[in-house]
Amino acid sequence: MSTETKHIKVEDWGRMDYETAMRRQTELVARRVEDAEPDRLVIVEHPPTVTIGKTGGPADLCLDRQALESRGVSVVESNRGGMATYHAPGQLVVYPIIKLVERDLHLYVDMLLEATAGVLRGYGLEPRRDSGQPGLWVGGSKIASLGVAAHKWVVSHGVALNVNNDIDGFSLIVPCGRPGQAVTSISRELGQELRLAEVKQRFIEQFCKSFGFERHKLTPGGKPPWLKKTYQGSAAIEDMESRLNRLHLATVCQSAHCPNLGECFNRGTATFMIMGERCTRNCRFCAVPHGPKQGLDPDEPMNLAQAAAELNLRHVVVTSVTRDDLPDGGAAHFAAVIGALRQKLPQASVEVLVPDFQGSSEALETVCHARPDVFNHNVETVPRLYKSVRPQADYRQSLGVLSFAAGWGLTAKSGIMLGLGERDEEIRQVLADLLDAGCSYLTLGQYLAPSDKHAPVERFVTPEEFDSWGEEARRMGFAEVASGPLVRSSYLADRMYRPGKPLHGEKCHGPQTLHC
Repeated sequence: MSTETKHIKVEDWGRMDYETAMRRQTELVARRVEDAEPDRLVIVEHPPTVTIGKTGGPADLCLDRQALESRGVSVVESNRGGMATYHAPGQLVVYPIIKLVERDLHLYVDMLLEATAGVLRGYGLEPRRDSGQPGLWVGGSKIASLGVAAHKWVVSHGVALNVNNDIDGFSLIVPCGRPGQAVTSISRELGQELRLAEVKQRFIEQFCKSFGFERHKLTPGGKPPWLKKTYQGSAAIEDMESRLNRLHLATVCQSAHCPNLGECFNRGTATFMIMGERCTRNCRFCAVPHGPKQGLDPDEPMNLAQAAAELNLRHVVVTSVTRDDLPDGGAAHFAAVIGALRQKLPQASVEVLVPDFQGSSEALETVCHARPDVFNHNVETVPRLYKSVRPQADYRQSLGVLSFAAGWGLTAKSGIMLGLGERDEEIRQVLADLLDAGCSYLTLGQYLAPSDKHAPVERFVTPEEFDSWGEEARRMGFAEVASGPLVRSSYLADRMYRPGKPLHGEKCHGPQTLHC
């Protein structure tokens, strides 16, 4: 391979079904052959899938195709080399789509495996190759599979490195055509789960070093195009901020660095944030600053109602920082705001996005007694990630908050961020738990790290996957669902609210595919 420094485009396709990824690769290879595309390094995860390469066949499956698919495992015939392999979430799959200037496929395979081996050595593991078998082994167990294809010296497909994926899935196939071949992963070897985002970056660095490419990182410039939202609405932002400053009010739109701020301010909508701008908690996903307690402003309820009246809002959304320092967590202040809005703007519906009040039934009763039209409390992520993302919160307690509100006959709403490392089965369980708690409105959006000090983004979820989750949530029984990369808890909440509406509402995908 040439030692000349070259440029390569790095893309993270998130979680994508194998056939879609294969189709995209085919299109990119054709364009690379014509020099219409640059060299590119694709990072992807696949749902549970068995792929069969050119030298594989039915004998490489331990169950027939119908039995595998009944277990939720897709079976796909691939144009790559090799036999059968197994893909699942938590496995790092890398597809280099590059033109081989030296036209030496064997050298390319050696360098690709060496880049993968460099990642493993970085974790203190010593990989080895097995003569005549594609891939890498640690001890006697296979840890990485290789299968490549080439068309006019442009390669595709690549390496699947087991990081955190479920190894039991390999029992469905005959790995390498060897019955009884043991399979392992980095997390199994180290005895701890790794951040997949970290392994991605390490692989990119090793790959670029091995092949002489200039290094590119996935973040921040590596955000996929569907997250690069631009909005020219400075006049609307300035007008809204002037109005808020005059009335000594704040919005979570500003504090949380919401990507939809310009659009919403231009529409004359905002999510008011009460009880100060500093939170007593320090969640690792949130941009709202942590700081000392502040006194409550007794004029805030009426000032907020005045602002809502000036904006002639039809639907008012009110949230707050978490105030664990207050005896009631600020529940009475929420009730006062709702009362002021009812008095000043009786025609408007009111939605509150509340903290957990540390599970206090007295505090919850105070808010519920004020009768907000929508009672929102976000569970934010799956239970397994609470310790690292929401260490001062409790998943079951959050479900209890929603159940309490639903028991009062209020419309209960909640939201989940995707891209923190959650697994599909965990998302489904959260959706089922929310329905059991009486939640009928749901938002699903992409997590974006406010800074390097916050929890990192593990993956960027595609719009197509958000659409799929939205459809699944509706089938499960949610009345209204907003699902999309840029969806936030209160995005277009006025359009989502349907008083007295039965189950199975319209789609609401977010700013780029809005149908509500």
